[in-house]
Amino acid sequence: MTAEPRLLAMAAASATVLFVVLFLRAAFHKASDLVRFQGYVDDYALLPEPLVEPVAKGLVAAELLTVALLVVPMTVSVGAAFALALLLVYAGGIAINLKRGRRRIECGCGGPAQMLSAALVLRNGLLGALALLPLVAGFNALSLGEAAAAVSSGLLLVLFVALAEQLLANDGHVQRLRASLSGKGAPS
Repeated sequence: MTAEPRLLAMAAASATVLFVVLFLRAAFHKASDLVRFQGYVDDYALLPEPLVEPVAKGLVAAELLTVALLVVPMTVSVGAAFALALLLVYAGGIAINLKRGRRRIECGCGGPAQMLSAALVLRNGLLGALALLPLVAGFNALSLGEAAAAVSSGLLLVLFVALAEQLLANDGHVQRLRASLSGKGAPS
């Protein structure tokens, strides 16, 4: 392979590492307190009450299935498609609630507590764009050095996403604090 396809294969592998870690962390976060996650799903007000529990459980299962598909070389593209679909569903739920003016909902993403914001929609859109790499490239055998670089890059992406999530969470807290200090109350 020439240099360009090798770089695409390494970028796809890095994105795969990112999504394996992100969806494993998100599924663990949701499953470790399923009742709380069901409350987050209910807070979005997108489903009738009888569907909240099965959908919450289904989302955890879908995230775990995504991870399983991503770690099997023959199903990497399918796993990436699942990752993209989940990210779009989550971005859509957030966007609908933002349009309704409902910002004081914890996203339930896993990681630091974040209230809904346009930045979360953007984050999911950017992550969705990254999911296109393994979706298009699939799995390609890499040399040991290429694999090490791809895994290292993927873990670096995980750290970058975690940092971005913490900054978004902090910004939300600062905005609510400013609003309460100015006497205007927290934004809805």
